[in-house]
Amino acid sequence: MLVAIHQPNFFPWLGYFDKIRRADVFVFLDAVDYPRAGSGGMGSWANRVRIAIQGEARWITCPIRRMPLGAPILAAEIDDAQPWRRKLLATLHANYARAPNFRAAMSILAPLIEAPIANLATFNSTAIMTLARHLGVSARFVRQSELPHAGKATDLLISLVKAAGGSAYLAGGGAAGYQQDDAFAAAGVELVDQGFTPEPYGPSRSYLPGLSIIDYLMHDGRPLATDRQVHP
Repeated sequence: MLVAIHQPNFFPWLGYFDKIRRADVFVFLDAVDYPRAGSGGMGSWANRVRIAIQGEARWITCPIRRMPLGAPILAAEIDDAQPWRRKLLATLHANYARAPNFRAAMSILAPLIEAPIANLATFNSTAIMTLARHLGVSARFVRQSELPHAGKATDLLISLVKAAGGSAYLAGGGAAGYQQDDAFAAAGVELVDQGFTPEPYGPSRSYLPGLSIIDYLMHDGRPLATDRQVHP
């Protein structure tokens, strides 16, 4: 059984959904420290992502209430005192109204954005699971906080793979410098490289790599290929 592990990000990019496509079990890493950008900043992939705004890759953000250092992702609460949902919908209308798949994309995105969910991890994981089904990819989803686990960094990953009943770990392209590859073999866990290479979609002249799944839904939105190797 192939296990993928990732933080519950805010409307993540296409490569995130490729991980789900390849995995048998997908673990939302929600009990680790909330990731922070810069000195004391609250911005991270957990609450922001880039979309195309006026032809450039720019951030959209889900504001969250301040938390103490060391608080886990699952403790993050959305700050709905700010009208971010209305503003985000207006931004999508302003920048994607002419996209070929705009109406179909908004029919699924608007309910997710407007969903009255206060917890960030729950909001993100709900959106991810809904979009995964929409894109025709599936895995058994589970939250780190629901599994027994121990250790940090590589030891934590190995612990979660085993707790999820897996025999192999799907490593993404950003794992260099974080995980210790030899430790997986020593623990009897196969290490599988995701090897995802994004392919351009939509108008070639305006394609920007690494944007939110929102951009893919607006310009393409077709189900992702489901041919993958299933590990026993």
